[in-house]
Amino acid sequence: MSTHAELAERHGTPLYVYDLDRVDAARGDLFEALPEGFDLYYALKANPHPELTRALREGPGRPCRAEISSVGELSVALAAGHPADECLYTGPGKTDTELDHALAAGVRLFSVESPGDLRRIGAHATRYGVTVRCLLRVNGATGSANTSIRMTGRPSQFGIDSETLPGLMPDLLAVPGTRIVGAHLYTMSNAKDESGLIAELAHAVALATRLEHEAGMPLEYLDIGGGFASPYAVPGRRAVYGRLRAELERLLDERLPRWRHGAPRLACESGRYLVGDSGTLLTRVVNIKESRGSTFVILDTGINAVGGLSGLGRLLPAAVGVEGPVGDLTASLVGPLCTPGDTLGRDIPLPSLRPGDVVAVPNAGAYGVTASLMGFLSRPVPTEVVLRGGEVVSVSRLEPRRVHEPVKAALG
Repeated sequence: MSTHAELAERHGTPLYVYDLDRVDAARGDLFEALPEGFDLYYALKANPHPELTRALREGPGRPCRAEISSVGELSVALAAGHPADECLYTGPGKTDTELDHALAAGVRLFSVESPGDLRRIGAHATRYGVTVRCLLRVNGATGSANTSIRMTGRPSQFGIDSETLPGLMPDLLAVPGTRIVGAHLYTMSNAKDESGLIAELAHAVALATRLEHEAGMPLEYLDIGGGFASPYAVPGRRAVYGRLRAELERLLDERLPRWRHGAPRLACESGRYLVGDSGTLLTRVVNIKESRGSTFVILDTGINAVGGLSGLGRLLPAAVGVEGPVGDLTASLVGPLCTPGDTLGRDIPLPSLRPGDVVAVPNAGAYGVTASLMGFLSRPVPTEVVLRGGEVVSVSRLEPRRVHEPVKAALG
């Protein structure tokens, strides 16, 4: 059975290690926490690694579907065995090129972010001679729970403002090449507690039923979003939702009394919960230095491999956590990049470390290398190793490369 030390010695650092057994466990736990009959979409933006994407489709238990927002994610999903007509294509800026690619591949379900987005989808679908199903992503006027990342209740590029839908609905229903079948309500990410998650999902259901009655919005299919919590790059465990199923069933029986018969069909989505605790980032201590009374532990990787979107205030916690007992060392954990922004934690308690030691950052299976500044300073991209039953089943590395296109002659 491979250990972190053995893997780091064999494959070098920085190194991401993913455990497919943990992916299976997370999927099983989330399906168990949801009412029977829910579809569950895996948001590939969390981690588009082909092995993880395939495991969520082919592993034991019910399969997840793929939620995608790029041609690249679509290609991964198809290669991992996800049928194109079960994929949900999302995003506020779907280009002509990617719509053509998606339709040619067989995608037939889209989340619509605006009237213009719907018209563009419809125009392309008409050229392909098909009618596609569309969910209206709704930007509600208010939310219910507090959360680290709120996706509704304010001006946004995401979703159609709920208060405008009654006036827009006749035109939306008439767009050629499209058939509106329901709503997509994604209101938050990483709920702080189960009560907040339940309240937010209840708010989504209430908003959808109100728009069905007040705006005439069709409701054959309803995606009520997610918000399922998992720690990111710090020690801890995924949330356990012991009350969620019963509370959702009670709510749905009240608001949508025919939901148990598939009217409407219901869905949730998740990224970090499904893959977050499957991943560990292994990085090696390069140097330890003192500067004016402060200690710096310098690693062989930093924001080019983990939490690079922290510059947008999005992902990285105030300080990453590392595995192992905390010793007497208090230091800033920094990466090798030539910028003071390459800081993973300031003055944090750490195990006793020396140059050459391997540091393990847990819960790094979501928003890792593909959500980081991997092109900055052109440093090597981490290797990614996938385990099943403690044994290595896959070793790979993303390699950015420059593609040269022919230079067009200037017009004379």
